[in-house]
Amino acid sequence: MTDDLGTGITIEKIAFQQLPPIDNADTGEEDRLAHRHNTHTFHLLQQGTVAIDIDFQHYNMEPSSIIYIHPHQVHRTTALSEITVVSLAITNENLNPEYLNLLESMAPVKPLLLPSESFTLLDQAVSLCLNVFGRKADKLYHSLLKDACNALVALILSVYLEQTQSTSKLSRFELITQAFREHLERNYTTVKRPADYAQKLNITTAYLNECVKHTTGYSVSQQIQQRIILEAKRLLYHSDQSVKEIAAELGYDDYPYFCRLFTKSTGMSALAFRTKNHY
Repeated sequence: MTDDLGTGITIEKIAFQQLPPIDNADTGEEDRLAHRHNTHTFHLLQQGTVAIDIDFQHYNMEPSSIIYIHPHQVHRTTALSEITVVSLAITNENLNPEYLNLLESMAPVKPLLLPSESFTLLDQAVSLCLNVFGRKADKLYHSLLKDACNALVALILSVYLEQTQSTSKLSRFELITQAFREHLERNYTTVKRPADYAQKLNITTAYLNECVKHTTGYSVSQQIQQRIILEAKRLLYHSDQSVKEIAAELGYDDYPYFCRLFTKSTGMSALAFRTKNHY
């Protein structure tokens, strides 16, 4: 799907009776192995069932459901049966800035089973997007496609947001934790001290730690470490980079320290993790 991203947007409807073999020419090896895209992707499962791994969590999807996959997330399909799915891929540049901010703040999310009314509305929006996508000769083609697909994204967002707590109802502890996580997502490779995050939020380190631990059950240091280890797992899972290269990319010039940190956090060495998860 992402091979046809000349406009920064692509949408298609596909159907499979069963999961094609890895070397199938129509799907490509990458689609069957662990991978990630540089786009925001949305999959509306209309029929059939899908088993999918996203960031080392296993999910089973049933009709009619939706899943949003963030550009950073590593994923692979492990099984499917008689599916019909509509998939949208869209780059940051083509997303409404408000929708992009919301997607960044709510990622990661789980597959969501849709109420019939929501599914019908999304299905109608999908039909519009697919029709516009096929009208490449139209003079306003890209503008029409961008507007139609952003409307679809907005509808998907509204469904997800209905299932989560409204920001207006969040406690101060939860709001601070949310702000910390947003800073962490942007800075985890370069900023690793809790005090630096507290400074960004204009609060004390002790108060930041109190807020985060009350909301998540983990300290600020643990949250930072968990985010770094997640990215390390993603890179070990789907890239060919050496462990030393991954350590450097994540901001660790002290390679032995990074190795000890990974082992302490996961209970196995980085090389053992790569071997265990190699497909």
